[in-house]
Amino acid sequence: MGLEIGSVVEGRVTGIAKFGAFVALPEGKSGLVHISEVANSFVSDVHDHVQVGQTVKVRVLNVSGDGKINLSLKRAEENPAPQPRQEMQRPALRRSAPTVQQAAPAERTAADGPGSNQDFEDRLKKFMQDSDSRIADNRLYADHRSRSRRR
Repeated sequence: MGLEIGSVVEGRVTGIAKFGAFVALPEGKSGLVHISEVANSFVSDVHDHVQVGQTVKVRVLNVSGDGKINLSLKRAEENPAPQPRQEMQRPALRRSAPTVQQAAPAERTAADGPGSNQDFEDRLKKFMQDSDSRIADNRLYADHRSRSRRR
């Protein structure tokens, strides 16, 4: 009986390298568990997860023509539960001052109406002032550095 791709077999860890662990399999064969197939989490050192002489269950991933056998510890579970995808959480925006809508919604007049762009225009004006100020500071700093090199 040869090793079939996808089958789970028991083996004994015979050696550990920086890139993975060597596992002795039945019928005198041996294979490699690459460091990326040791655990579902980041693995910086294989020694943290397996030791030489330890008996482990591994899944056969690939058997190449030249006899190399690729194995996986993390895929050896009988029915691995699919990992739920974690959605990226966006940090909440912090605002230094409350907007017009948050501060006093009752103070709005009928002239403002639902289509008023006054709040947007105020924020845009403040952004442009801050931006111009930063650009001027950068130019001043660059001019100062270029003058000091000329001497």
